[in-house]
Amino acid sequence: MTDTKPLVLDVDGTFLRTDMLFECFWAGLSRAPVKTIVACMRGFTRPPQLKRELAEIAWIRTDLLPVNEDLKALAEECSAAGREVVLASASDERLVSQLAADHGLSGRVFASDGKTNLKGKRKAQALVAAYGELGFDYAGNERTDLAIWDHAENALVVGAHPSIGRALADRGKNTTHYPGGWTFRDLLKALRPHQWVKNVLLFLPMLAAHDFRAETVWLVLLGMVAFSAAASSIYIVNDLLDLEADRLHATKHKRPFASGRVPIRVGMVAYVILTLVALGIGVLLGPAFLLVVVTYMLLSLAYSLRLKRMRWIDIATLATLYTLRVVAGAAASRVDVSIYMLIFIFPVFITLGCVKRLTELSLATTDERLPGRGYARADRSDLRNVAVLGTVGALVIFFLYTLSDQARELYPTRWILWLALIPIGMWLLRMLRLGYFGKQDYDPIVFAMRDKRGIGLLLITLSLMFYAAGLWQEWLAALTR
Repeated sequence: MTDTKPLVLDVDGTFLRTDMLFECFWAGLSRAPVKTIVACMRGFTRPPQLKRELAEIAWIRTDLLPVNEDLKALAEECSAAGREVVLASASDERLVSQLAADHGLSGRVFASDGKTNLKGKRKAQALVAAYGELGFDYAGNERTDLAIWDHAENALVVGAHPSIGRALADRGKNTTHYPGGWTFRDLLKALRPHQWVKNVLLFLPMLAAHDFRAETVWLVLLGMVAFSAAASSIYIVNDLLDLEADRLHATKHKRPFASGRVPIRVGMVAYVILTLVALGIGVLLGPAFLLVVVTYMLLSLAYSLRLKRMRWIDIATLATLYTLRVVAGAAASRVDVSIYMLIFIFPVFITLGCVKRLTELSLATTDERLPGRGYARADRSDLRNVAVLGTVGALVIFFLYTLSDQARELYPTRWILWLALIPIGMWLLRMLRLGYFGKQDYDPIVFAMRDKRGIGLLLITLSLMFYAAGLWQEWLAALTR
């Protein structure tokens, strides 16, 4: 590689571990969704215009965009040696110019100007006009860059691209390879599989109805797969909408999309596949379950776009999303769910929603409002009081259920149900106390599935309910036959 020729770096997927067009698209959806969608429809066949409009709708902070550290180090080395390091991209020129300024690169950039999409042959023509044939070295990451490498003296290839390597070898190009790309393991992290544990809530109607048939269990497991896919699809959307906020966060900047370890377009494809899986299983399990899944996904999307920023509305929405999982369990297993159960679990989830916010506030480092939320530390007492009201409400409703006709039918020894109020109350108060003092994770349901003492209280509750129903006696009799 020569010491005098300029080094030209492609931006999207080469110097950056992301794509500025998709960055603008998701930033636009987050800030002005209607304008963004209209701009995409209007400029779908005119990429340069679309890139310019999206950049105007939601100007992104180019200084936060994740860079390929190897290319960044190369650029600094070349600049120190006196070589000009230039950015050349099909992204909008104003963003590319700002990116170059952020990293101390040449003020001369080659990029789309709202009329011309500077990609492939057009980019090659612009570079040859500026530097002459074989008058520059070029770094790129995709097959369309072959049109530019044909006119460059040296080729720098980012990522594992065997076919591109062979094509460059056939052209007799001196080629240097740099690491890049993504892994399925990082994509799996973006799906947050640890959150799937929350879908055990789908088993509640089956347990309440004492229906333990293999067919029922199989249907609930299918429902859990559908809800896991639906939830992961929304996690992807949520992460893509919060890219800038995550990059400013102490720990969330390490998330796969925010860090650039997984390209945005890969996340978009994964979203489509997961959505199709969720809806496909929904069709298989019947219209009632499909309706619940669609409602869950739409409400989750509304939560990600707007509702999570609205004070108290966010907690009610969280409680509704948890409750929908229980409704989905009933729809999947085709068992009747008591209205008392739905009325009981909603205040439970209101309490847990308050616990979630209390945990965030307890772990916050300032008295400012939480980023993207409507709460500050001064709201801790209000959240605690609402959580206590939710706990009391849940216990009262559970007691009223013990007096219902359904309880008389399912639980011959109903007074044992009154004993179950004790571990239920202890569990809720334990969750509230741990959240108030910041001693649990950001998601109370996920924390509850790992909290040994809490699990013990839940198992005691379940055991008492089974005993009140006569199930222990029935199972023991079956074992002794």
